[in-house]
Amino acid sequence: MSHLLIIDDDPIVRAALKRTLHNQGYEVTVASNGEEGIIQAQQIKPALIICDWVMEPVDGLEVCRQIKDNQELSATFFILLTAKGKGSDKESVDERVKGLDAGADEFVSKPIDMEEVKARVRAGLRLYELNQTLQLQKYALEALNQELRADLDEAAEYVSSLLPAPLAGNITTEAKFIPSAQLGGDCFDYYWLDSDHLAMYLLDVSGHGVGSALLSVSVLNVLRTQSLPNTDFCRPSEVLSALNNGFQMSAQGDKYFTIWYGVYNAVNRQLVYANAGHPPAVLLFGASETATQVQRLESTGMPIGFIPDTDFDEASCEIPPSSTMYIFSDGAYEILLTDTQIWGLEAFISFLLDSQQKTNFCLDKLINYILCLNSKQVLDDDLSLLRVNFN
Repeated sequence: MSHLLIIDDDPIVRAALKRTLHNQGYEVTVASNGEEGIIQAQQIKPALIICDWVMEPVDGLEVCRQIKDNQELSATFFILLTAKGKGSDKESVDERVKGLDAGADEFVSKPIDMEEVKARVRAGLRLYELNQTLQLQKYALEALNQELRADLDEAAEYVSSLLPAPLAGNITTEAKFIPSAQLGGDCFDYYWLDSDHLAMYLLDVSGHGVGSALLSVSVLNVLRTQSLPNTDFCRPSEVLSALNNGFQMSAQGDKYFTIWYGVYNAVNRQLVYANAGHPPAVLLFGASETATQVQRLESTGMPIGFIPDTDFDEASCEIPPSSTMYIFSDGAYEILLTDTQIWGLEAFISFLLDSQQKTNFCLDKLINYILCLNSKQVLDDDLSLLRVNFN
């Protein structure tokens, strides 16, 4: 049963409205002035209020303003009873504008036609109930969004927990994984295949959300357990071909991924690598701090999952002593500086080169620099960055 509140200083009007609306099946409360009406509204929280415009000391406009300013009552449908603004002249229009500006939803002119009152109450209650339904849907959606955000945060923590611990010794590693606002598909790993061969890779699954993260974790588990059949994990081209055959888009919800995969031979200091649509790794080396050289470690190859039975090119290079290699996702350099300008790969590599010549440089400083460059409060994509030091 809808609860109505009538506010009028005329006892005859109050009684007539109460009797009429009560007979329509509504629960009706009355108040004899504006102050009492505001107090009653705060207590009973009616669905609809019928209020006289001209009252002392608080008139209907002020009652309406206070009701609409109250967060708990702002959705209440408010009907002003008035002898003002009955015509179409400018003065009448101005009066109605005042009422609308105060928050009134409808007007009923005096002398009161009870059939009109009943019709306007029915219409007002329909709008009120629609508003209540929308509010409930809004609250349910907000709760669902909060639950989804919590699930995404938990999934991001799970992905982070799978990432490897830093290496120590002649080869050391430093890595950073900064999830974007939405869970993405970045992942990386490094491990010794045997006493001489160190495998390392970084992959980036298309899209965002749990589906991308699950595919990323699946690939990590396959590579970590070396469960690709008939594959020499010391041969990057074989690894990428086996991944491509095992993770076709058609079987992965139309998701694909890029990956850079390399194997370092610690005996002859040779790195063999292959690339499937991923940004190139960057090798920095030189005889002195002022003569650092840059080599991009890239090879041609389609992203994993596009076309079955694809061959991938393999390349190799010598790793000079005291070299540093960076492997990263495109989230490390596709940073939005302005609405139309992106930082870009060239600027990113230039910053790596400049930083290499500084003492005590670490990935935290690079990450902080990137986050300061970003024009948004959050990253649009996951940022993954792996640094390998060949001491």
